[in-house]
Amino acid sequence: MTDLAAAEAAHQEGAPARRYAAIEVTGLEKTFRIPKHQIQTFKERALHPFRRTDYHELQVLKGISFSIDEGEFFGIVGRNGSGKSTLLKCMAEIYRADAGSIRVAGRISPFIELGVGFNPDLTARDNVILNAVMMGLTPREARARFDHIIAFAELEQFVELKLKNYSSGMQVRLAFSVMVQSGAEILLIDEVLAVGDAAFQQRCLDEFYRLRAEGKTIVLVTHDMTMVERFCHRALLLADGEIVLDGDPTEVGRRYLELNFGRHPVAAGAPSRTAAATIVDVALAGPDGTRVDALAHGRELEIAVTVEAHEEIPHPRIELWVEDEEHRRIFGTAVDERLPPTLARGQRVAVRMTAANRLAAGRYYVSAQLLRGSTHADLVAVSDRAADFVVFGAEQLTGVIDVEHSVEVERL
Repeated sequence: MTDLAAAEAAHQEGAPARRYAAIEVTGLEKTFRIPKHQIQTFKERALHPFRRTDYHELQVLKGISFSIDEGEFFGIVGRNGSGKSTLLKCMAEIYRADAGSIRVAGRISPFIELGVGFNPDLTARDNVILNAVMMGLTPREARARFDHIIAFAELEQFVELKLKNYSSGMQVRLAFSVMVQSGAEILLIDEVLAVGDAAFQQRCLDEFYRLRAEGKTIVLVTHDMTMVERFCHRALLLADGEIVLDGDPTEVGRRYLELNFGRHPVAAGAPSRTAAATIVDVALAGPDGTRVDALAHGRELEIAVTVEAHEEIPHPRIELWVEDEEHRRIFGTAVDERLPPTLARGQRVAVRMTAANRLAAGRYYVSAQLLRGSTHADLVAVSDRAADFVVFGAEQLTGVIDVEHSVEVERL
């Protein structure tokens, strides 16, 4: 029986149809040769014509294998240098693998590096048409979609401007817009969205929801575990060119944080320590300021996070959040402007968040992390589910959280 006949038979019998692999990676290896002594000028070559160039081999990918189903939103995470961007470039055929194979079922649209595929001496109009054709569209299709591409990027006033005069944010908006309008079945996205402004990033998130709902196959390389948990059906963790974990995005995120800080999972209430800083304490307090592990709905709650720096931490940012049993973030906050510009070595700071307890009945968990700056790539320390508490007395609440509201009834 052919695959098509089997799928039709399964559909007629009410069984779920078989999902096909959009990408299959088998035994992939990639090694870079890095010269130990580089000859920079013709004079050096003339003076030393027979000098041998020695190379240092850096094996980035070490025989990794995995598959991505059609319509799957797939995350690839890992520390810097783990091989994730190299893997993505091999999948996009920017790099040629030394060994192994990559099978792709569908047309690929890559969004890997800022400016790749663009000619800085051409206008945005010419670049859009050329880039769209390179992604598989016909010139007629590219011209038909041109207005939508420019409108999404909000660059109508700069169509005839040469790309070399664009800012980095304008270039990434244009490149992302071309990618999402290309109509490709498979999208490869590296973490370049941080270049855009806040409004553009939100538009990108809206596009992710749309593409995910349409069943597009999306491969996302990122350091942002929140993005992975929000969008990905499955995630892959790389370390030193090898697969550490392939599975549930939440579990992959936890393992990533363990590898990132070289520590074991933190037990509830235990401090999180790295070489740079320690999250000394994460605690929940009741109305009288004492520690509590249970709180009535409607009462005031206070979450306190104490951090100690072991070295200078410039532009510190402390984030804390509350999540439920299913690892869904209910609410949180971030503090940076009120902190010192730089945490000095040995300095301690405490952040307290106070709010009315509007949560539904159940158990909740508090987590906190310290960052340098405002990007998740600059994590310094994290304390995951460091404290937990139970909310009671919200039997009439039908949702996850109670929002202040008013209701009017009019007889008609």
